[in-house]
Amino acid sequence: MQQRVRVLIDCEDAKGLVYKISKVFYDRDLNIDNNREFVDKEQGKFFMRSVVSGKFDRAELTAALQAVIPETANLQVIEPTRKKIVILATKESHALGDILIRHEAGELDANIEAVIANHDSLEGLVRRFDIPFFHVSAEGMSREVHEELVMKLIDEQEFDYIVLAKYMRILTPKFVAHYPLRIINIHHSFLPAFIGANPYKQAHERGVKIIGATAHFVTDDLDEGPIIAQDVIPVNHRMDWKSMQRAGRDVEKIVLSRALSIVLNDRVFVYNNKTIVF
Repeated sequence: MQQRVRVLIDCEDAKGLVYKISKVFYDRDLNIDNNREFVDKEQGKFFMRSVVSGKFDRAELTAALQAVIPETANLQVIEPTRKKIVILATKESHALGDILIRHEAGELDANIEAVIANHDSLEGLVRRFDIPFFHVSAEGMSREVHEELVMKLIDEQEFDYIVLAKYMRILTPKFVAHYPLRIINIHHSFLPAFIGANPYKQAHERGVKIIGATAHFVTDDLDEGPIIAQDVIPVNHRMDWKSMQRAGRDVEKIVLSRALSIVLNDRVFVYNNKTIVF
């Protein structure tokens, strides 16, 4: 029976790694449908992503690969199945709406298990797509108590990643630590510039000529997690900060969609708070 897997390897660089890994595939008569590799010479790190197909035993293939790469290497042999996501939102609809439309059109490469929001204003939008919606109000609660309720709902779902679709609450270290490198955020700025609140107003006051958006994994450092995707659009002196904000919403949803495609298709390696994207 024909199978297809994605093979992800990162390790200390060593002579002949590409040859040794490719020979494992060749010896099993596997077809290399796609292959990318990169060496970070400053760090002495090797990265390789291969998509291979053919008839094989996954456990045997994994063992054969482990035998030819360094003992400390990170190896993943992944079946390309549709992943599952949970979305957190607040009031803004553009990023969430774009994801819902792509999901409905079969373009997302994932199943949306649930949308959880701290306001109920997006419930009607979500229900139109027959996606479960949960409203967890933060009114009168501490951040910690509210997060416990949200985490309880999240943990009831089967999911691979949490997507912050303009979720306008700062997450506590406990929340982030519970889902390491599984939370994807869209930030309305071309990081590292203009972090924090109201970046469009900051950008307008600075007189910038481009604005952008950044999708990144969430860490304890606010808006400083490993960057997955970015893009920019031109602006000019005729625009006030609200006009910039309206224009920025388009690039935000595009960048978030691009980042999700990268992550959901296992095209990203994370190390030293940055990424290698194939």
